[in-house]
Amino acid sequence: MNSIIHLTNKSMFTKAIVRRPAHTYANGITTSNLGKPDINLALKQHDAYCEALIKCGLELIILDPDPNFPDSCFVEDTAVVTNDFGIITRPGDSRRLGEEVEIKKVLEPLLKLYSINAPGKLEGGDIMQADNNFYIGLSNRTNLSGSKQLADILTNHNYEVYSIPVCNLLHFKTGVNYLGDNNLLLHREFCSKDDFKSYNRTIIDNEEEYAANSLRVNDYVIVPKGFPKTKMSIEKLGYKIIELELSEYQKMDGGLSCLSLRF
Repeated sequence: MNSIIHLTNKSMFTKAIVRRPAHTYANGITTSNLGKPDINLALKQHDAYCEALIKCGLELIILDPDPNFPDSCFVEDTAVVTNDFGIITRPGDSRRLGEEVEIKKVLEPLLKLYSINAPGKLEGGDIMQADNNFYIGLSNRTNLSGSKQLADILTNHNYEVYSIPVCNLLHFKTGVNYLGDNNLLLHREFCSKDDFKSYNRTIIDNEEEYAANSLRVNDYVIVPKGFPKTKMSIEKLGYKIIELELSEYQKMDGGLSCLSLRF
């Protein structure tokens, strides 16, 4: 049975959708070569992630595990959401097609929805909002058709939209994440760094590249544990930090932003 944890916090984000990893989680898609994940440890780390989101003031909609889709705990890829509307995506790897169906059912009572249609491919991990700007990463999971469909929807809602090539990374937000206040985390090897000259850029070194996917949620920045340089750089910007162990998600090419849909 799906469950809802209620809070009354009035903030930039007020809700998040998460899905528990299934017993089939280790059968998901990965290129990390970090070994097979431990599902019991993954569940404990997911619990800690949910607790962190609650600490940040969010009401959680917790979805049951879906063993038919081993990657389905990475719910961010199935939709792009704002406070006013959402876009149901069309995952770029055929093995994930279908994950978006239940997410649509969950979001329909909450937001006005649009959809990305074939031949468009688009995953939420390639989409970053920075205030009134949206950046769409053109990766192996998001194509030009998907990018154009999303851009048309967003521009109709008065957002500025930019399409950016992604090289040698799974998703755009694997290497670039906006913290607010004009502050941006940027992977040193990201191939389109010049597109972000207007931001205060914190460059993440190669040895801490996983921490480029740190996540601002209201008054906190959630940072993966084990990356002290990145943690220190974010603290120097004035943010409060929550550190989380994510070893079992790193093994499956997943990060902090992937594990929730926040709006």
